[in-house]
Amino acid sequence: MTEVSTRRSHQSAPSPITASFEFFPPKSDKMAETLWSTVQRLAPLDPSFVSVTYGAGGSTRERTHKTVERILTETDLAPAAHLTCVGASREEVDAIVKDYWKLGVRSLVALRGDPLEGIGTRYNPQDDGYAYASDLVEGIKKIANFDVSVSGYPEKHPESGNWQSEIDNLKRKVDAGADRIITQYFFDNDLFDAYLDRVAAAGINIPVIPGILPIQNFEQTMVFSAKCGTSIPQWVTRRFAGLANDPETRKLVGVSIACEQVMDLVDRGLNDFHFYTMNRADLTFAICHMLGMGQREQEKAAA
Repeated sequence: MTEVSTRRSHQSAPSPITASFEFFPPKSDKMAETLWSTVQRLAPLDPSFVSVTYGAGGSTRERTHKTVERILTETDLAPAAHLTCVGASREEVDAIVKDYWKLGVRSLVALRGDPLEGIGTRYNPQDDGYAYASDLVEGIKKIANFDVSVSGYPEKHPESGNWQSEIDNLKRKVDAGADRIITQYFFDNDLFDAYLDRVAAAGINIPVIPGILPIQNFEQTMVFSAKCGTSIPQWVTRRFAGLANDPETRKLVGVSIACEQVMDLVDRGLNDFHFYTMNRADLTFAICHMLGMGQREQEKAAA
């Protein structure tokens, strides 16, 4: 491998490799069918959990809840529901948290959330709401002993002025009771290495799970990456050159890039990954199969 370098290992690589998957709530019946097909396709890989996102300003609150409930009641998967601070009072958020606990949900992903006006606009905390993710984590833990994941940014959050403020904010979330950090997706593993160094130097010792995005649509990925502050290496751009009208080859390239990235992270000592599936199973399933997760499921079925 020449384009993804191996610098050093942070820990020994235990077996087996584990993964979690992220979905977003469907906006239509057709999208619901696609999502459920994806869930069923990925379920045999036995993920540690599956998360369901929450739209800006709580715009998908009901659809998120329904998706989580269906996963909980119709599969053996462990769902983790996203919650944000935006667009709801503390009382409303607390009621949602209590409802999830009653439903049987035991994992949440606590986020500040994007401003109501969208990424890139100024965030203003709601007067009667939770102001930041650290406040939300603390509030959740007061209600029940949920397993709580929070976000991390290997290239800094777009609103962080410097690395000190970025890591200070992360530590507040950890000190409030977070159980793990799931990172924004990235493509440069050396940047993730440097992030782990900063996290460790701050005395943060909870698991940091790298977020992996198998690229389904390169143009859309470029647009969103510019908004969220994720850099795209030139070698990734070159791989997709000339494939605008060749979706089948784009899929192969997307799988190849993600596999190289994950295999390199395994070589560096990582064994747990969070895949942003974009509600499509094919790329993520192929990558997990190459990691050996598919073979383990076949062995279990034959036992």
